[in-house]
Amino acid sequence: MSDSLSKALRYRWLIFWILATGYVLVYFHRLCPAVVAMDMMRDLRAGGAMLGLLGSAYFYPYAIMQLPAGLLSDSWGPRRSITLFFGVAFIGSLVLGLAPSLVWAIIGRALVGLGVSMLFVPTMKVLAEWFRVREFATMTGILVAMGGLGVLTAATPLALLSTWIGWRLSFVVVGICTLFLGVLVWAFVRDRPADLGWPSPSEPSGPAPAAIGLLQGMKKVLTCPWFWPIAIWFFFDCAVFFSFGGLWGGPYLMQVYGLSKAKTGHVLSMIAIGMIVGSPLLSLLSNRVFQARKPMLVLSSLVVLCLTALLAFYTDKLPLVGLYLITLGLGIFASAIVVIGFTTTKELFPVQMAGTSTGLVNLFPFAGGAVFQPVLGYLLERHGQVDGIFTLAGYKEAFFVLFLCALIAFFATLFLRETLNVPVPGNKSRQ
Repeated sequence: MSDSLSKALRYRWLIFWILATGYVLVYFHRLCPAVVAMDMMRDLRAGGAMLGLLGSAYFYPYAIMQLPAGLLSDSWGPRRSITLFFGVAFIGSLVLGLAPSLVWAIIGRALVGLGVSMLFVPTMKVLAEWFRVREFATMTGILVAMGGLGVLTAATPLALLSTWIGWRLSFVVVGICTLFLGVLVWAFVRDRPADLGWPSPSEPSGPAPAAIGLLQGMKKVLTCPWFWPIAIWFFFDCAVFFSFGGLWGGPYLMQVYGLSKAKTGHVLSMIAIGMIVGSPLLSLLSNRVFQARKPMLVLSSLVVLCLTALLAFYTDKLPLVGLYLITLGLGIFASAIVVIGFTTTKELFPVQMAGTSTGLVNLFPFAGGAVFQPVLGYLLERHGQVDGIFTLAGYKEAFFVLFLCALIAFFATLFLRETLNVPVPGNKSRQ
């Protein structure tokens, strides 16, 4: 092994952990409103529908930016793209923390979503340049598990920090951390080993397949009948996860069960545990035990259906241990399972379309969160409040909507095509 290649193999870990830490912040920003939702409602004088709009303001720009993220990664490069957009997320965090009104808070939240949208896709491009083909899946799994740490920090640590310095200063602190990560990306991350004069550790896998243009690739994806069941599943599955775990789970635990902010953070932190444990576990079950993708998606959706049924029909009758288990289950079967969903999408199409297919399907989970967070807020507000607390009837109706979402997601999985070890036209090999 040459000395320069040895340097590249060592240096890539520095790059990976900087980007993985950035992904922790992405998930923190995504789910942080759940713990401080009640404080934000009070200080911003927001009702349920408007708080739902505030929470969902992150998801609209994030979803819209998924395809441009690939284009900017190719033209500007991942290093420049991530640094610039993390600067936008820093500004958004400051605007959110210092917002004098609900309108400014929504603007800040939208800027945060826009800023952190430029992390996942560019990171995939960096990993492809710095890691071998056989290492790529493992690194992606570790990256997703790091997202679980982001969920963890958005639960108990944020609850404690906001109790200490308030939710506003908490977002300012997080914004400063986001800016610092952007500086680290600019200082240390390089798009490819060649930028430092080193050879690439990635291994060529034969002649490169013919490139497929963006518009041609989009047409192939959108006209593929097997794409739509997985897209529908993503939309409704993540509607459940983001609506409960990202916003309304916090107020529900505090208002229906009377839990403190810290205790609520403890319960919601089980989502993070589910993601961290579930990502490698579900991948192992899919690859080694079931040796298939579809059964994992069907069984996971069935579990989510049962969990939402408990929330909808036993809203105020669940023991504390049951609440812990429900959030753990959502972390595994509604969130960690998306690793199998993305893998299924990638395996439906030729390898040279992986970016296009992944970018298109990635619109749907965030669209689900964007649509249903304010819908649940509207339903809660429609039933009114008693002493500033949403009614039990409101939560029952809101969670019944999540039950219907889970039901649709489950039926969508029944129409999925099995993709593991199934030849795809245009692929010379399956890696």
